Amino acid sequence: MPTCPECDAEIEIDEFDVDKGDQLSCPECGSNLEVVGLTPLELDLADEDDEDDDDAEVDDAEDAEDTVEDDDDEEKDEVEDE
Repeated sequence: MPTCPECDAEIEIDEFDVDKGDQLSCPECGSNLEVVGLTPLELDLADEDDEDDDDAEVDDAEDAEDTVEDDDDEEKDEVEDE
């Protein structure tokens, strides 16, 4: 039976119900865990980068919007100059 790498609690998981890369949380300490091995079933702390990736995508979208707005302003300036 796999144990939580954070608190060493035994975690009941049927190895046929999970795949490598699946994420779950420890019922004892609430840590986010990732299945890193299937035979034997092994768990490791999951990366917390998922939230940061979401923030980066939002920032990229905002930057793209700013670029479009800048392009629109330049086009208006060109039309006014003609």
